[in-house]
Amino acid sequence: MKSSAAFEFANLLLDGNETAAVQLVKDHSHLSRIQLFEELFTPAMQHVGDLWENNEITVADEHLASVVCDFILSTLYPLEQHPESENRNKAMLLCVEGEQHYLGLKMVNSLFDQQGWETHYLGPNLPLEYAIKKAELWKPEVICLSVSIVYHLPNVKKYIDALSSLPNHPVILLGGRIVSQYDISPYSSGNTEIMYDLKSVDNWLKRHNKMKSGSIVSAIPVRADKSLTRS
Repeated sequence: MKSSAAFEFANLLLDGNETAAVQLVKDHSHLSRIQLFEELFTPAMQHVGDLWENNEITVADEHLASVVCDFILSTLYPLEQHPESENRNKAMLLCVEGEQHYLGLKMVNSLFDQQGWETHYLGPNLPLEYAIKKAELWKPEVICLSVSIVYHLPNVKKYIDALSSLPNHPVILLGGRIVSQYDISPYSSGNTEIMYDLKSVDNWLKRHNKMKSGSIVSAIPVRADKSLTRS
């Protein structure tokens, strides 16, 4: 655990104490969204995962913590209302078939939304055929894939090969807990970028905005997280 706050947050999630968990996040409203995701949410859920792997909690406990964490993300970080524009970039986010760990991907979706992207977050366990159909119709510039379990890696290559071959040639951002534990390069293609953590995603978005705007100033202003200061 990186901090006592993350440890406390993990315990509140395991207790199912939504009210206290939300208040803990609000008590850290001086931190940016990416800082909260990196320093509070991620280490807390990693701790929950470690407890489950060590048989210190049950599957039911792990599910409760995940559901409460999901609730907090949806409550404190709802999708923002952006002005209608044909120039907004589009990102499609999904977990490969069989992959049920989606909270990291949901945080990635929140970062894209905060930077003004139009997102379609498709959640866990999406079969490849439906991912292809969706991408063909919607034509996103970026497709984010998440995988956390090693035996899903063969599936990842199938997804990357198929999605990167679409006519609009989307960039594939591949992330998940497993990418920092194994060499993922054999499963990726030329237009695949590995995101080792949420900070990598944040940096990628900043680079993209700089290239799009042609200056150091971001093309799309980031809004403050006013939701954290509401009573």
